[in-house]
Amino acid sequence: MYDMYRELILDHAKNPRNHGLLDPADIDFEGHNPLCGDRLHLTLRVDENNRITEVGWDGEGCAISQASASLLGEEVIGKTLDEVKSINKEQIFEMLGIPLSMNRIKCALLSLKVLKVGAYGLAEWQQQEADEEEE
Repeated sequence: MYDMYRELILDHAKNPRNHGLLDPADIDFEGHNPLCGDRLHLTLRVDENNRITEVGWDGEGCAISQASASLLGEEVIGKTLDEVKSINKEQIFEMLGIPLSMNRIKCALLSLKVLKVGAYGLAEWQQQEADEEEE
């Protein structure tokens, strides 16, 4: 079963969806994981109803971080910023579909962190992390 997900991850890492930055962009944020060197620059366009119409990103890092950015980009197009606010870590793990070691969790979550900090600010991301630790 994990083979199918490994193929999905490799496909998204080698053939990333929505790759390339948008200019102009309504949301533009870059983040990195200093522990492993993964870097992600995310740009979004939203319409007058705060619905995401386009995603563009650029980055470098391991297959997990790049696939996660590609998968998340596909997931959020068409959603409102309010809907995106509810995306959590577990949904990212489900999209990737394979068990992750502790040192790969930050790689998988870099795209979600960049999205949430870019759209809502650092406090929102920190609150989500605190809420999930309490569960």
